Amino acid sequence: MEKLSYKLDVFEGPLDLLLHLIEKNKLNIYDIQISELLEQYMQQIDIMQQQDLDVSGEFLAMASRLVQIKSAMLLPKYEEGEEMRKELSGQLIEYQKCKRVAQMLSRKISFDSFCREPAKIKADMTYKRSHEPEYLVSAYLAAVGRGKAKIPPTKEAFSGIVTRRIVSVSSKIIGVMKKLWGGKSKKYSSMFDDASDKSELVATFLAILELIKGKRVRIDGDGEQQELKLISGGGKHWKEEN
Repeated sequence: MEKLSYKLDVFEGPLDLLLHLIEKNKLNIYDIQISELLEQYMQQIDIMQQQDLDVSGEFLAMASRLVQIKSAMLLPKYEEGEEMRKELSGQLIEYQKCKRVAQMLSRKISFDSFCREPAKIKADMTYKRSHEPEYLVSAYLAAVGRGKAKIPPTKEAFSGIVTRRIVSVSSKIIGVMKKLWGGKSKKYSSMFDDASDKSELVATFLAILELIKGKRVRIDGDGEQQELKLISGGGKHWKEEN
């Protein structure tokens, strides 16, 4: 039994289909008979639809364009239709030339791969000294190190400079009042004996200023003999508040 075979024409676009119909029916591409071409075009569209092929919008748009040209040429003043026909003819001629060039190139050039012969590079013999490999490696590592020096430092690099421990002034006020509780005077400098860093020193100083401003403590004496003492009633008010 003879095996049946068939081939479906696949067109890249409406211009490809029109060019196929013109060549098939031996029409003059410079003087296209729009009515005959439209009939052939619509028959091909019907065949494609019957074969369940996906007919894209550009094919249908070309069909509408052919109908418009044919309608314009049926009018008494068909100059507009003639211009549209010439425009279509020009597009088909240009497409035909591009297609022929593409066929010629496809036989001569393969676009899947491209090989270039190795270029002949003349050796530069200006530098003639010879070095041990270890020396070159160390020079490279030194160059890389200089390059890293230009990289901006990370945030962690500033942690030891800008970070500080936060000490509450309120906690230092409580500490000063506890030392003065009972009415005993204390040397002003002794208030800072427990301070372990600048944050505690500053917080203690601000606490003493706050207590003096609130008239809870006072400073007597001058220089190193300065003493800090509770003002009468200041301790009582502080105890009631706390």
